[in-house]
Amino acid sequence: MKKGTKETIQWHPAFQASIQIEFEAEAEKLTFEPEHLLSKKPMQMDELIIKVAENEVIHKNIGRIFKRYNIIEYKSPDDNLTINDFYKVYGYCCFYQSDTDKTCEIPPQELTITFICNHFPIKMIQHLKDFRGLDTVPIDAGIYYITGDAFPIQLLVTKELNPKENLWLQSLRNNMSEPDEIETLLREYETKKSSKLYQAAMNVITRANWNAVKEVKESMCEALRELMADEFKEQEERVTKQVTEQVTEQVTEQITTQIIKNLYDTIKDVEKIASLLK
Repeated sequence: MKKGTKETIQWHPAFQASIQIEFEAEAEKLTFEPEHLLSKKPMQMDELIIKVAENEVIHKNIGRIFKRYNIIEYKSPDDNLTINDFYKVYGYCCFYQSDTDKTCEIPPQELTITFICNHFPIKMIQHLKDFRGLDTVPIDAGIYYITGDAFPIQLLVTKELNPKENLWLQSLRNNMSEPDEIETLLREYETKKSSKLYQAAMNVITRANWNAVKEVKESMCEALRELMADEFKEQEERVTKQVTEQVTEQVTEQITTQIIKNLYDTIKDVEKIASLLK
Protein backbone atom coordinates (compact mmCIF):
# COMPACT_ATOMS: atom_id res chain seq x y z
CA MET A 1 0.00 0.00 0.00
CA LYS A 2 1.36 3.44 -0.89
CA LYS A 3 2.09 5.77 1.96
CA GLY A 4 -0.81 8.10 2.63
CA THR A 5 -3.42 5.92 0.94
CA LYS A 6 -6.24 4.44 2.99
CA GLU A 7 -7.06 0.76 2.71
CA THR A 8 -10.60 0.09 1.58
CA ILE A 9 -12.25 -2.38 3.93
CA GLN A 10 -15.13 -4.42 2.57
CA TRP A 11 -17.57 -4.44 5.49
CA HIS A 12 -20.55 -6.13 3.89
CA PRO A 13 -19.11 -9.68 3.80
CA ALA A 14 -18.39 -9.35 7.52
CA PHE A 15 -21.90 -8.05 8.11
CA GLN A 16 -23.40 -10.95 6.15
CA ALA A 17 -21.40 -13.35 8.30
CA SER A 18 -22.21 -11.53 11.54
CA ILE A 19 -25.95 -11.38 10.93
CA GLN A 20 -25.95 -15.16 10.46
CA ILE A 21 -23.82 -15.60 13.58
CA GLU A 22 -26.34 -13.57 15.57
CA PHE A 23 -29.12 -15.97 14.55
CA GLU A 24 -26.91 -19.06 14.88
CA ALA A 25 -29.07 -20.60 17.61
CA GLU A 26 -32.14 -20.38 15.37
CA ALA A 27 -30.48 -20.80 11.98
CA GLU A 28 -32.70 -23.73 11.06
CA LYS A 29 -35.71 -21.40 11.16
CA LEU A 30 -34.30 -18.92 8.64
CA THR A 31 -32.73 -18.68 5.21
CA PHE A 32 -30.26 -15.91 4.41
CA GLU A 33 -29.91 -14.39 0.95
CA PRO A 34 -27.05 -11.87 0.79
CA GLU A 35 -27.39 -9.12 -1.83
CA HIS A 36 -30.74 -10.46 -2.93
CA LEU A 37 -31.42 -9.29 -6.48
CA LEU A 38 -34.70 -7.42 -6.75
CA SER A 39 -34.82 -7.65 -10.52
CA LYS A 40 -32.71 -8.55 -13.53
CA LYS A 41 -31.18 -5.10 -13.27
CA PRO A 42 -28.51 -4.42 -10.60
CA MET A 43 -30.88 -3.45 -7.78
CA GLN A 44 -30.37 -5.49 -4.65
CA MET A 45 -30.99 -5.59 -0.92
CA ASP A 46 -28.11 -5.99 1.49
CA GLU A 47 -29.84 -9.02 2.99
CA LEU A 48 -33.19 -10.77 2.73
CA ILE A 49 -34.02 -13.05 5.67
CA ILE A 50 -36.93 -15.43 5.15
CA LYS A 51 -38.49 -17.63 7.80
CA VAL A 52 -38.34 -21.25 6.71
CA ALA A 53 -41.76 -21.92 8.23
CA GLU A 54 -44.38 -19.17 8.21
CA ASN A 55 -45.30 -19.38 11.89
CA GLU A 56 -41.81 -19.70 13.33
CA VAL A 57 -41.19 -17.53 16.40
CA ILE A 58 -37.76 -15.88 16.45
CA HIS A 59 -36.41 -15.36 19.96
CA LYS A 60 -33.21 -13.46 19.14
CA ASN A 61 -33.58 -9.86 20.35
CA ILE A 62 -32.92 -8.34 16.92
CA GLY A 63 -35.35 -10.75 15.24
CA ARG A 64 -38.43 -10.51 17.43
CA ILE A 65 -39.95 -8.04 14.98
CA PHE A 66 -39.55 -10.47 12.08
CA LYS A 67 -42.43 -11.62 9.92
CA ARG A 68 -42.04 -14.04 7.00
CA TYR A 69 -39.98 -11.74 4.75
CA ASN A 70 -37.44 -9.38 6.31
CA ILE A 71 -35.51 -6.78 4.36
CA ILE A 72 -32.19 -5.62 5.85
CA GLU A 73 -30.20 -2.48 5.02
CA TYR A 74 -26.68 -2.28 6.44
CA LYS A 75 -24.40 0.76 6.62
CA SER A 76 -20.67 0.38 7.27
CA PRO A 77 -19.10 2.23 10.24
CA ASP A 78 -18.02 5.25 8.19
CA ASP A 79 -21.34 5.55 6.36
CA ASN A 80 -24.50 7.31 7.52
CA LEU A 81 -28.12 6.27 7.21
CA THR A 82 -29.90 9.07 5.36
CA ILE A 83 -33.45 10.12 4.51
CA ASN A 84 -32.85 8.90 0.95
CA ASP A 85 -31.76 5.52 2.29
CA PHE A 86 -35.07 5.18 4.11
CA TYR A 87 -37.09 5.74 0.94
CA LYS A 88 -34.78 3.54 -1.14
CA VAL A 89 -35.24 0.58 1.22
CA TYR A 90 -38.94 1.31 1.65
CA GLY A 91 -39.13 1.18 -2.14
CA TYR A 92 -37.26 -2.15 -2.12
CA CYS A 93 -39.89 -3.50 0.24
CA CYS A 94 -42.75 -2.40 -2.00
CA PHE A 95 -41.01 -3.62 -5.15
CA TYR A 96 -40.21 -7.01 -3.61
CA GLN A 97 -43.86 -7.44 -2.65
CA SER A 98 -45.11 -6.49 -6.09
CA ASP A 99 -42.59 -8.34 -8.27
CA THR A 100 -44.46 -11.67 -8.26
CA ASP A 101 -46.58 -13.67 -10.70
CA LYS A 102 -49.70 -13.65 -8.53
CA THR A 103 -51.42 -10.79 -6.72
CA CYS A 104 -50.35 -10.65 -3.07
CA GLU A 105 -48.23 -13.76 -3.46
CA ILE A 106 -46.11 -12.07 -0.80
CA PRO A 107 -48.64 -10.72 1.74
CA PRO A 108 -47.75 -7.09 2.65
CA GLN A 109 -48.43 -7.88 6.31
CA GLU A 110 -45.58 -10.43 6.18
CA LEU A 111 -42.90 -7.84 5.39
CA THR A 112 -40.56 -6.00 7.77
CA ILE A 113 -37.67 -3.56 7.34
CA THR A 114 -34.50 -3.43 9.44
CA PHE A 115 -31.93 -0.65 9.23
CA ILE A 116 -28.47 -1.36 10.70
CA CYS A 117 -25.91 1.41 11.15
CA ASN A 118 -23.16 2.54 13.50
CA HIS A 119 -24.38 6.11 14.01
CA PHE A 120 -27.85 7.06 15.21
CA PRO A 121 -29.52 8.73 12.15
CA ILE A 122 -30.81 11.91 13.80
CA LYS A 123 -31.85 13.68 10.57
CA MET A 124 -33.67 10.64 9.21
CA ILE A 125 -35.52 10.01 12.47
CA GLN A 126 -36.53 13.67 12.73
CA HIS A 127 -37.77 13.64 9.13
CA LEU A 128 -39.86 10.52 9.76
CA LYS A 129 -41.42 12.17 12.80
CA ASP A 130 -42.12 15.53 11.11
CA PHE A 131 -43.14 14.36 7.64
CA ARG A 132 -44.60 10.89 8.19
CA GLY A 133 -45.67 11.07 11.82
CA LEU A 134 -43.57 8.06 12.79
CA ASP A 135 -42.23 7.66 16.31
CA THR A 136 -38.96 6.00 17.27
CA VAL A 137 -39.21 3.93 20.43
CA PRO A 138 -36.17 2.42 22.24
CA ILE A 139 -36.84 -1.27 22.87
CA ASP A 140 -33.48 -2.58 24.08
CA ALA A 141 -29.81 -1.58 23.96
CA GLY A 142 -29.25 -0.36 20.39
CA ILE A 143 -32.68 -1.56 19.23
CA TYR A 144 -35.37 0.94 18.21
CA TYR A 145 -38.79 0.33 16.68
CA ILE A 146 -40.07 2.94 14.23
CA THR A 147 -43.81 2.86 14.84
CA GLY A 148 -46.83 4.19 12.96
CA ASP A 149 -46.14 2.69 9.53
CA ALA A 150 -47.94 -0.18 7.83
CA PHE A 151 -44.65 -2.11 7.70
CA PRO A 152 -42.94 -3.01 11.00
CA ILE A 153 -39.60 -1.17 10.97
CA GLN A 154 -36.66 -1.42 13.33
CA LEU A 155 -33.36 0.43 13.66
CA LEU A 156 -30.25 -1.25 15.05
CA VAL A 157 -27.37 1.00 16.11
CA THR A 158 -24.43 -1.42 16.26
CA LYS A 159 -22.22 0.46 18.71
CA GLU A 160 -25.12 0.61 21.21
CA LEU A 161 -25.94 -3.10 21.05
CA ASN A 162 -25.33 -5.24 24.11
CA PRO A 163 -22.14 -7.26 23.41
CA LYS A 164 -23.45 -10.08 25.59
CA GLU A 165 -26.42 -10.42 23.23
CA ASN A 166 -25.02 -9.22 19.91
CA LEU A 167 -21.23 -9.51 20.10
CA TRP A 168 -20.52 -9.84 16.39
CA LEU A 169 -22.80 -7.11 15.07
CA GLN A 170 -21.69 -4.85 17.94
CA SER A 171 -18.05 -5.49 16.94
CA LEU A 172 -18.54 -4.34 13.34
CA ARG A 173 -16.75 -1.08 14.14
CA ASN A 174 -13.40 0.53 13.45
CA ASN A 175 -13.08 2.18 16.86
CA MET A 176 -12.68 -0.73 19.26
CA SER A 177 -10.41 0.45 22.05
CA GLU A 178 -11.17 -1.46 25.24
CA PRO A 179 -8.81 -4.41 25.78
CA ASP A 180 -11.59 -6.36 27.47
CA GLU A 181 -13.87 -6.26 24.43
CA ILE A 182 -11.05 -7.37 22.12
CA GLU A 183 -10.08 -10.20 24.47
CA THR A 184 -13.72 -11.28 24.70
CA LEU A 185 -13.97 -11.33 20.91
CA LEU A 186 -10.76 -13.35 20.56
CA ARG A 187 -11.89 -15.89 23.13
CA GLU A 188 -15.26 -16.24 21.39
CA TYR A 189 -13.52 -16.64 18.05
CA GLU A 190 -11.24 -19.33 19.45
CA THR A 191 -14.19 -21.67 19.94
CA LYS A 192 -15.56 -20.99 16.44
CA LYS A 193 -12.46 -20.35 14.34
CA SER A 194 -13.09 -23.32 12.01
CA SER A 195 -16.33 -21.66 10.84
CA LYS A 196 -16.14 -19.72 7.56
CA LEU A 197 -18.72 -17.24 8.91
CA TYR A 198 -16.63 -16.45 11.97
CA GLN A 199 -13.47 -16.24 9.88
CA ALA A 200 -15.07 -13.72 7.50
CA ALA A 201 -16.30 -11.52 10.35
CA MET A 202 -13.08 -11.74 12.39
CA ASN A 203 -10.87 -10.97 9.43
CA VAL A 204 -12.55 -7.62 8.78
CA ILE A 205 -12.92 -6.68 12.45
CA THR A 206 -9.22 -7.37 13.07
CA ARG A 207 -8.09 -5.37 10.02
CA ALA A 208 -10.33 -2.44 10.95
CA ASN A 209 -9.05 -2.35 14.54
CA TRP A 210 -5.47 -3.49 14.06
CA ASN A 211 -3.89 -0.76 16.21
CA ALA A 212 -6.10 -1.70 19.14
CA VAL A 213 -5.38 -5.38 18.55
CA LYS A 214 -1.63 -4.67 18.60
CA GLU A 215 -1.98 -2.94 21.97
CA VAL A 216 -3.81 -5.90 23.43
CA LYS A 217 -1.20 -8.15 21.85
CA GLU A 218 1.40 -7.11 24.44
CA SER A 219 -0.61 -8.45 27.35
CA MET A 220 -2.10 -11.34 25.41
CA CYS A 221 0.95 -12.17 23.35
CA GLU A 222 1.22 -15.82 24.33
CA ALA A 223 -2.54 -16.36 24.28
CA LEU A 224 -2.84 -14.66 20.90
CA ARG A 225 -0.04 -16.76 19.41
CA GLU A 226 -1.68 -19.87 20.78
CA LEU A 227 -5.07 -18.76 19.46
CA MET A 228 -3.77 -18.05 15.98
CA ALA A 229 -1.25 -20.94 15.89
CA ASP A 230 -3.45 -23.13 13.71
CA GLU A 231 -4.09 -20.28 11.28
CA PHE A 232 -0.36 -19.48 11.04
CA LYS A 233 0.44 -23.17 10.52
CA GLU A 234 -2.21 -23.53 7.83
CA GLN A 235 -0.93 -20.40 6.09
CA GLU A 236 2.65 -21.71 6.25
CA GLU A 237 1.55 -25.05 4.84
CA ARG A 238 -0.34 -23.33 2.03
CA VAL A 239 2.68 -21.21 1.13
CA THR A 240 4.99 -24.24 1.28
CA LYS A 241 2.62 -26.22 -0.93
CA GLN A 242 2.36 -23.38 -3.45
CA VAL A 243 6.15 -22.95 -3.60
CA THR A 244 6.65 -26.72 -3.94
CA GLU A 245 4.09 -26.90 -6.75
CA GLN A 246 5.71 -23.96 -8.56
CA VAL A 247 9.21 -25.41 -8.22
CA THR A 248 8.01 -28.87 -9.28
CA GLU A 249 6.27 -27.34 -12.30
CA GLN A 250 9.41 -25.41 -13.27
CA VAL A 251 11.69 -28.42 -12.81
CA THR A 252 9.28 -30.66 -14.71
CA GLU A 253 9.17 -28.14 -17.53
CA GLN A 254 12.98 -27.93 -17.64
CA ILE A 255 13.36 -31.73 -17.61
CA THR A 256 10.69 -32.13 -20.29
CA THR A 257 12.41 -29.53 -22.44
CA GLN A 258 15.76 -31.29 -22.02
CA ILE A 259 14.27 -34.72 -22.82
CA ILE A 260 12.69 -33.34 -25.98
CA LYS A 261 15.99 -31.77 -26.96
CA ASN A 262 17.86 -35.01 -26.33
CA LEU A 263 15.32 -36.96 -28.34
CA TYR A 264 15.58 -34.47 -31.15
CA ASP A 265 19.39 -34.75 -31.14
CA THR A 266 19.10 -38.55 -31.06
CA ILE A 267 16.72 -38.53 -34.00
CA LYS A 268 19.17 -36.36 -35.95
CA ASP A 269 22.01 -38.77 -35.11
CA VAL A 270 19.93 -41.75 -36.21
CA GLU A 271 19.13 -39.97 -39.46
CA LYS A 272 22.82 -39.34 -40.06
CA ILE A 273 23.70 -43.01 -39.40
CA ALA A 274 20.90 -44.20 -41.65
CA SER A 275 22.15 -41.88 -44.37
CA LEU A 276 25.67 -43.35 -44.12
CA LEU A 277 24.42 -46.93 -44.25
CA LYS A 278 22.50 -46.37 -47.49
